[in-house]
Amino acid sequence: MGISLQDQLLKAGLVDKKKANQVRKEKKKQTKQEQKGHGKSADEVKRSAKEAQKAQAERDRQLNLQRKAEADKRALQAQIRQLIEMNQINTDEGEIAYSFTDGNKIKKLYVTEKIQSQLSKGQVAIARFGDGYALVPNGVAEKIKQRDQHVIIFISDTPQVSEEDDPYADFQVPDDLMW
Repeated sequence: MGISLQDQLLKAGLVDKKKANQVRKEKKKQTKQEQKGHGKSADEVKRSAKEAQKAQAERDRQLNLQRKAEADKRALQAQIRQLIEMNQINTDEGEIAYSFTDGNKIKKLYVTEKIQSQLSKGQVAIARFGDGYALVPNGVAEKIKQRDQHVIIFISDTPQVSEEDDPYADFQVPDDLMW
């Protein structure tokens, strides 16, 4: 009954005598160092375990914050996409080219005369949508701008002048001056 596991493994032939002696020497060396005070005390081991646990908790917290920020960003993009999809103005039958700038590039969007008028008055805005552009009403554009200002490309900032107060109402704009 007093046979150690090491002796049992030797009898079974699972471990050779050389390996058993090496393990015994390592164990003696370790206990000797602990007796001399070279080994770590129980308090040090507990302290290092607590520090490792705190570090792991901090890493987990940072990772959770990063995941939450990414999820919030995706939710915001989904809201913007939904706003545009639900309020997009159809421009399929447009014949007039309306030019606007996107960064340093000049882009064209074909619109109807009515939509062109609304664009120039600031009632309709142009927003990035997928690979192209979409026209949305000004109120929706403001909601989108609150969520992400880089999505809205163009809102006319000309002051809205009523037809009665317009000093240039009597003058016709030639077709070749349309930008």
